[in-house]
Amino acid sequence: MLTKKIKTRLFFLLSVIFITLLFLTFIYLSLKKNILYFKTPSEIFIFDEIKSNSKIRVGGMVKKDSIQQNNKEIKFILTDYKKELIVVYNGAVPNLFSEERGAVVEGKLNDKSYLIADRILAKHDENYMPPEMKKILENAK
Repeated sequence: MLTKKIKTRLFFLLSVIFITLLFLTFIYLSLKKNILYFKTPSEIFIFDEIKSNSKIRVGGMVKKDSIQQNNKEIKFILTDYKKELIVVYNGAVPNLFSEERGAVVEGKLNDKSYLIADRILAKHDENYMPPEMKKILENAK
């Protein structure tokens, strides 16, 4: 027979295990729902599990001479030098966004070659310096 002391300890241990599993399950489901995985245009074409009209984050280089801008939207081609993805975006474009530079685009995939962007994140390398800082350094010389 189990004594009262052993039953209390066992109940406490099982309660802690249950609460921990519940907490970990909640974290897993929350992250699964909110994480956007970074893909390249080639990966979008290869993988069949990426569905149309799904939210996705795509990274690559903005193709040279592909930016078309009018009053409402900007349209450009994002490439990884193997495959290309047409991107349409309505909104303000980051200052670092330009041709032949890296960009990460977040939005809904219309089909495997067309993305409607919600957000554009321009990437820079480790040598990047803000224009204001560059001017200050040039004036100091």
